[in-house]
Amino acid sequence: MRRAFVMLIALVVPLLVALPAQAAVQRVQFTSGSTYLIAEFLDDDLVHFELAHGTSPGTGAALFTTPQVAKKDYTGPTSFNQSGNTLTTASMKVEVTAGTLCVKVSDPTRLLYEACPRNLSQAWKGLTITKGSIQNAYGLGEQFFMGGSADGDWVGRSRTPGGQYGNAMAYDTDNGPVGNAQIPILFAVGAANLNYGFFLDQVYKQEWNLTGDPWTVDTWGDQVRWYTMTGADLPDLRKDYMELTGRPPVPPKKAFGMWVSEFGYDNWAEIDNRLSGLRTAKFPVDGFVLDLPWFGGVTAGSDNTRMGSLSWDTAAFPNPSTKIASLSSDEGVGLMTIEESYIGKNRPEHADMASRGYLNRTGCSTCAPVYLTTNDWWGRGGMIDWTQDAAADHWHATKRKPLSDQGVMGHWLDLGEPEMYDAGDWTAGVLPGKHAHADYHNVYNLKWAESIARGYASGTKRPFMLARSGAGGIQRHGVAMWSADIGSKLTALAQQQNVQMHMSMSGIDYFGSDIGGFRREMLNSDLDELYTQWFADGAWFEVPIRPHTENLCNCAQTSPDKIGHTASNLANLRQRYELTPYYYSLAHRAHRFGEPVVPPLAYHYQNDLNVREMGHQKLVGKDLLVGVVAGAGERKRNMYLPAGTWFDYATNEKLTSAGQWFNDRPLWVNGSYRLPAFARAGAIIPKMFVDDKTMNVLGKRTDATTRNELVARVYAAPAASSFTLYEDDGASTGYQGGAVRTTLLSQQLSGSTATVTVAASSGTYTGAPTGRANVVELVAETQASAVTLNGSPLTQHATKAAFDAAASGWYNAGGNLIVAKSASLGVGTAKTFAFTLGQAPVSVTFSCANGTTTAGQSVYAVGSVPQLGGWSVASAVKLSPTAYPTWTGTVGKLPPNTTVEWKCVKRKEANFPDTADAWQPGSNSTLTTPASGNGGTTTGSF
Repeated sequence: MRRAFVMLIALVVPLLVALPAQAAVQRVQFTSGSTYLIAEFLDDDLVHFELAHGTSPGTGAALFTTPQVAKKDYTGPTSFNQSGNTLTTASMKVEVTAGTLCVKVSDPTRLLYEACPRNLSQAWKGLTITKGSIQNAYGLGEQFFMGGSADGDWVGRSRTPGGQYGNAMAYDTDNGPVGNAQIPILFAVGAANLNYGFFLDQVYKQEWNLTGDPWTVDTWGDQVRWYTMTGADLPDLRKDYMELTGRPPVPPKKAFGMWVSEFGYDNWAEIDNRLSGLRTAKFPVDGFVLDLPWFGGVTAGSDNTRMGSLSWDTAAFPNPSTKIASLSSDEGVGLMTIEESYIGKNRPEHADMASRGYLNRTGCSTCAPVYLTTNDWWGRGGMIDWTQDAAADHWHATKRKPLSDQGVMGHWLDLGEPEMYDAGDWTAGVLPGKHAHADYHNVYNLKWAESIARGYASGTKRPFMLARSGAGGIQRHGVAMWSADIGSKLTALAQQQNVQMHMSMSGIDYFGSDIGGFRREMLNSDLDELYTQWFADGAWFEVPIRPHTENLCNCAQTSPDKIGHTASNLANLRQRYELTPYYYSLAHRAHRFGEPVVPPLAYHYQNDLNVREMGHQKLVGKDLLVGVVAGAGERKRNMYLPAGTWFDYATNEKLTSAGQWFNDRPLWVNGSYRLPAFARAGAIIPKMFVDDKTMNVLGKRTDATTRNELVARVYAAPAASSFTLYEDDGASTGYQGGAVRTTLLSQQLSGSTATVTVAASSGTYTGAPTGRANVVELVAETQASAVTLNGSPLTQHATKAAFDAAASGWYNAGGNLIVAKSASLGVGTAKTFAFTLGQAPVSVTFSCANGTTTAGQSVYAVGSVPQLGGWSVASAVKLSPTAYPTWTGTVGKLPPNTTVEWKCVKRKEANFPDTADAWQPGSNSTLTTPASGNGGTTTGSF
């Protein structure tokens, strides 16, 4: 009788009544029959729940967390109060319903969701979650939809496991064999900044059904544990998630360049051949990625396979230490080598790991190692138990560290879902008392990456990994992820962009693809067009930029000098290399503050309903907006610009948006295919100098010169703005101890004066320059009449060539661009450039005589300034046959007081050809533009 009375009371009130407190983690337990719920308040805006049937762990210790969670030292909310079943902090309110143990979470004035237990007595259990006022949701890791669209959020969709246990490669006809990696963080958004984050800290496979109301989420396991984050907006929520699961380290700087790959390079000669071709075509390159042949390849169906040797096949790759050093010192090129978790049964490595108990076992802790024979394309043998730290550390010390010591820069973690496994295996495991396959499957790649990061922790090199699968928190170990064996299809290219949007919101800042597609046999469109588009997308959004395909036949190309539109590939790659300081500064911000490198538009514009499901446009940082292209025959595309002032990144055209579409933006600019890109007014984009001598992102040059000037592209705006440039040695972990240089760049437009300041730098690192030139590329609505540096006038130059030859000065480049520079100055002093604006661009009429043409042919003017295509025939200005065969046209936005050289050309009208049918004979025509107005007519003749 007494026991029944106690149970009745427990249905109504919590076991522990929490009193008002400050700065201490608060835990409150509620029970209903044999079910308990614990709410653990870690911060004002972060609560952790555990819900289960059975024996409660009590409130005396922290709730269990899986390896996905990094931060476990929260100090608690600044304020906490309990009134009955209602618990409040400064930023949230939690109400528990007696009897059902349903949980309502508010922000604290608006209801975010109500979660109720679902099938807790069954193995497959979970929660119902009311949709309520939520309109859109993001995250949940990697899953490709059918249909080939870059757009789409999770509301109205189901997030399903990739395989029997969760993580897997999944095949479909639109995308090919692509990754399905479970990262269980969901960010939900409603109107007027109603939003929350929901992290389901489970290692088991999950199914999220967001098609109705309520939503459901189901998983295995004895308990259901989840975190809820509240906050002002998506940036606040994502930062909280990154604090919980870990912010990414700064990748090696070389990771931001191009790494050329294929399956696979058979020997050093193939790599030398690809590198020679890239150098001849003036492409920068930072590395090569070596697939299975580097260790001798594999033998299908055999115990004698070389899988697991993880040592060089010196017959095909002799003297690896010498070659690696030569590639690094002479060419500035690094190597990444592939590795898997499998070891051929007859290999000495298998015997060594088996004797130590470091392989997965067949059902018990003392059983024999598993013997994997299914899908045996790699051979037959065992599998490393990454859940054993001792096993992982031994493998790193004996097999991987020697490679790192030789100079191998990166580690390619393949098949890490894991792809092959014994469903009845036994491992040390990641959950207390749990050793079955399901108990570790979805964190297998996470533990693998963790072991590499741990192996690097005792040294000064940064870890650099590429992984095919993952889990929450994998980003904190220095991992970039890629989307597996994607098909060479435009639908797959489009879907890659949607998946990247959700991976960014899942904490994965560095996500990419096999550029051009791995499965070329799936190609159903023009390969060169597909590759050109994919390479352009990859050059904007992926880290690293990694062309890759299956090429066992040695009949396919991946290098951008050999496939696609070469001039476009080169222009897009050089543009990416120019932007390295911007991307690298974003990487430092990701590490320090948890900010995304390539966020969806909804991240910064969540109350703009036009961008809520938009994956076909992306942001790079906060200041650049780029449109994706993935379609046959694309020559232009429409672009949506959120409310504000924007500048076309290629042409500097100013656009003022009320939150609207701007149609028919060209995809061919200055002779090359470019994605439409826009800079926000007030944006400051640090750049590096890149030309045909640039070899890699570290600035190595073919002529051994040093070009370390600080270049800043600045978009003038009345509202003051700034951007911090972060620099370090690019390779070591010294930045974590403060070996970083920061330089604040700022701008403001006041009346007719635009001021740009390069502040005195703070901090240093090994190899940091003590002095450097400073270049400001100012984009404004008018040209300049004068420029000063720290109050002293700079010399104006009439041409870009004269400017380039001078140590300092400035020139009007036309098209809203003014460029100024200083000579080398100490980094410890501030440099303020003041631009006096108001000088309007000018126009000139161009006339070409004797322009007799054939069908489909027209006459164009091409010349030395960007407004005439910069000598690119594809971007020449088309004239009109006003008095055929004389052709004329007026070109505006020319820089005033500038010498221009030009010629008439005949060219096909269609498809933006980059070669002329006929050129004006003889010397170039020359003119000097006027100080204002129209400069009259300049003539040329065939």
